[in-house]
Amino acid sequence: MTMGVQKSDPIIIVGGGAFGLSTALHLTRSGFTNISVYEKDDHIPPRYSAANDLNKIVRAEYEDPFYTDLTIKAIAEWKTPLFAPFFHQTGFLHCVSGDASQKAIDTLARFRASAEKNAQIKPHVVPLDNVNDVRQACWQLDGPLTGWNGYLNRFDGYAHSGNALAAVYRAAQAAGVRFYLGEHGAVDEVVYVSTLQGRKSSGIRTKDGKFHPSSLVIVAAGGAVGRLVPELGKKVVAKSWSVAHVQLTDEETSALRGIPITYARDLGFLFEPDPKTNLLKICPMGGGFINTDPKTGISHAPDTLEESAFVPDHDEKQMRKLLAHTLPALANRPLVKRSLCWFADTDDSDFIIDYVPGTSDSVVVLSGDSGHGFKMFPIFGSWVSDFLEHSRQRNAQWRWKQTDPNAEKGNWGGDVSWRLGESLELKDIRPKVVSKL
Repeated sequence: MTMGVQKSDPIIIVGGGAFGLSTALHLTRSGFTNISVYEKDDHIPPRYSAANDLNKIVRAEYEDPFYTDLTIKAIAEWKTPLFAPFFHQTGFLHCVSGDASQKAIDTLARFRASAEKNAQIKPHVVPLDNVNDVRQACWQLDGPLTGWNGYLNRFDGYAHSGNALAAVYRAAQAAGVRFYLGEHGAVDEVVYVSTLQGRKSSGIRTKDGKFHPSSLVIVAAGGAVGRLVPELGKKVVAKSWSVAHVQLTDEETSALRGIPITYARDLGFLFEPDPKTNLLKICPMGGGFINTDPKTGISHAPDTLEESAFVPDHDEKQMRKLLAHTLPALANRPLVKRSLCWFADTDDSDFIIDYVPGTSDSVVVLSGDSGHGFKMFPIFGSWVSDFLEHSRQRNAQWRWKQTDPNAEKGNWGGDVSWRLGESLELKDIRPKVVSKL
């Protein structure tokens, strides 16, 4: 058993996205003094991070009360001075349309029950039993809203995720965290040495060939985690969902100021437009996309951003259908800034905050945001700090879970109840490229 890491020991964090930055901030708050963050992009927010985005939903209702309680704590922290500029408590209008499948209807009912069961959230929940109720909750939705029903939760909202990352980056720098960005920050591998106790990491090697020693390596590399921590196997896969935007005028943006996140469980969701860029973000509901390596059977995020700079036709149809239901004036507008947003997905949607087995407690993996991790950004790093103080993961949900390496994995993460649809392979949905002669 190792002694654990000392406050003055050199610690390297790989990845300058949400989990890495939150960890850097909280470790400095806990008195750790020798922290370096390595990030392959040349700026933060990094373009490879799922959190490099206009907004992410911050909703408190989960089917598992463990996560509901944590989100209530996170929302309290979103209201503190560092995070408050990026949190907008617009409410979460959560419905199904008249065409919804039974799975979508049942999932909505469970979310609603979770919200109504929690004493802190219940006073903020407004039932929306029919289309008129939906219009009362948000008068700007002037589409047919055919068959829509559900609830509005005013406790929820969204965060401007890209700007929140930039603010925490500045705060961590001010607290003494060193950042290595671009070619100096691109990590090629975690380096190991053999000791009497077994294999132990001695640091990292960056793509420029340089070795950087450390006592502890914390890997928070999002969808790229599998390449640096191959021990994860199929426990974590890189997965993506489509994102696109509608470019509005100043007047259109102003008219939609303050609308709740509008989420039809069977269609997708949209946010109030960003006043700085006049972009309205929209996402379709679906099983997402994976990029499986035929040799290993493991899904990795693509190496280049260009490979993800599109959305498949089916998803575009879904997004236009959502707009036709809600804001029909926008339904035929061009969709701009289209991309697939890659994240690290676990099959049970739980995070992983634990030592990598067989590394003598010298490598920690932070992974499995599973498309719902960003709402925890203000407090995520406190769990890492707590974990290091105790030298073990006290929450069973976040421990390293052994899985059968030979198990066939079909619809990865599709058993998670709040997702609808099958996972598709990136190679099957890529736009056909015309050869450049």
